[in-house]
Amino acid sequence: MKVGGVLVALVGLMAVTSAQAIDAKYARQLERSGCTQMSELQGCDITKTRTENARAGFVTEAPAGKGAAAASGTPYAGRWVARGPDGATVATLRIDSRERVRVNGKRVKAKRSDGALVIRDGSVIYTIQGDRRLKGEDTWADFDAGTRGVIVAE
Repeated sequence: MKVGGVLVALVGLMAVTSAQAIDAKYARQLERSGCTQMSELQGCDITKTRTENARAGFVTEAPAGKGAAAASGTPYAGRWVARGPDGATVATLRIDSRERVRVNGKRVKAKRSDGALVIRDGSVIYTIQGDRRLKGEDTWADFDAGTRGVIVAE
């Protein structure tokens, strides 16, 4: 009887801890500080600003690019092309300096999630990373068709 109760409590505890995700306040702190969850473990302070953490050596700014993204201050601004596995154009995305998004000319909503801009258009989800040093991380996936591919800046 005692072992059964302990086993049930252990399974319940494991289920609760595995379902936890980062909350919105913590995500905002990470975004403001320039830290990632990994760099926080190495000493990056989420209560400090991005500049203070950069001085301490934890945040390395992405190199300034050219075009709309550099002029607007948002790494997402510009024209993006979603390509299929065969290299064909699946969709064209336009993002302005205020992060208003158009997919194939149609206005859609987008939101930031863990340093990326996530755009949903029907069953297709487009994800564009804010850190331009990450290569190959800008992707799209159509969950109805079961297809996916990369997004490239133009």
